[in-house]
Amino acid sequence: MDFSDSFRIVNLVVAVIMILGGISQFFPNIDFQPAIIGCYVIVFGVVTGLLEFQIPPQVSRYASFLFSFLGRGIFYIFVGCILLSGHWTRIVAGSIVGLVGVAYCILEFIPSIEPPANMREADAGWGAEQV
Repeated sequence: MDFSDSFRIVNLVVAVIMILGGISQFFPNIDFQPAIIGCYVIVFGVVTGLLEFQIPPQVSRYASFLFSFLGRGIFYIFVGCILLSGHWTRIVAGSIVGLVGVAYCILEFIPSIEPPANMREADAGWGAEQV
């Protein structure tokens, strides 16, 4: 069974939640640390969303962890933990992103479910350089 479209939708929803969670870091008041965290989470959300449409070669070289269930799952858990703080909107956003990350980590160990095509394209192996 091909779940590529389902994974694409989930990744796009997570990207939107990351962006909204990053924006929520600026409210109700703007402090330095939450603003920096918000900017990073917004960038992570934009990159996650763009990976569903086009994969730049730099991303497959320097962020190859995004092309496996385990790597993307740990990344989502990391971003979810960053989002978890004071306001209920951040707690909801962080919880959703973190739970999707846990689900992706579990999917890594289920052999019957293959990663979608955009996660397989960059999987050339460790240190595989093109000459």
